[in-house]
Amino acid sequence: MNNSALSGFTALALKVVAVILILSSLLDYIILLIPFKPLDQQWQIAFTNQIVDRGIIPMVGITLLLIGYWIGSTIDSPARPKSSILDLRFWAFSLASILGLIFLLLVPLHISNLGRAVSDRIAQIDQQANVQEGRIEQQSNQIKSLLGNKQQLEAQLKQIDEVLEKGEFQGRKLQQAEIQQLQQTRQGILNLQQDPEVLKSQIDEAQTQVRDRKLELEQQARTEATKNGVRISISSLLLAIGYMAIGWNGFRGIGGANTGRRVSVK
Repeated sequence: MNNSALSGFTALALKVVAVILILSSLLDYIILLIPFKPLDQQWQIAFTNQIVDRGIIPMVGITLLLIGYWIGSTIDSPARPKSSILDLRFWAFSLASILGLIFLLLVPLHISNLGRAVSDRIAQIDQQANVQEGRIEQQSNQIKSLLGNKQQLEAQLKQIDEVLEKGEFQGRKLQQAEIQQLQQTRQGILNLQQDPEVLKSQIDEAQTQVRDRKLELEQQARTEATKNGVRISISSLLLAIGYMAIGWNGFRGIGGANTGRRVSVK
């Protein structure tokens, strides 16, 4: 196989691979749209992440296509199509321009979606923390009520002692872990009875844990959103610049080539 034939085969192979890459990536984008939920904030964020992560594949395909045409231009190639619409490069440059615009628009859209998602997540965390603090307060009031009623407290201790003595509750044999839990509960009641201030310290400790966990989750949500926003936004912006540069410069090149051919005919 001589150099001319080898160059022709290489150019054809590059064009075939390029077309396959471009078409397969477009098919992948269409599949990512399913199920189509454009008004769903989480769907928009997930779709943006996936399309940006795959954004380089069409660019590689377009680049291979242009390289294939360039190699083909160095050897005896067939006559150029009379219309640029019949030229694959025209469609490649059109696709590059469209993708460039899409990736450019995705930058502010993704940042806006992440901002609203973080606000919703923080509101959810606050709500969960408030529920947990409400439960702690409710349990605290129940224990205080129990401690304030000696008759009820003694009855509760007596019931626990009977269960521990029998080793069963309502006809069911207790597991070792359940026995240990009852023993801890009994000891806890005795400690609270001897020193009511222990209850206050336990409540304060539980509330502090809830608030610390709340702050940790809020910080984690903000950090993850910031990392995702920076990564996707910069990647999308770079893809937009790359695609627009390919598309616009490609159209200028085609226009210049067509003008040159018309001048040479005259």
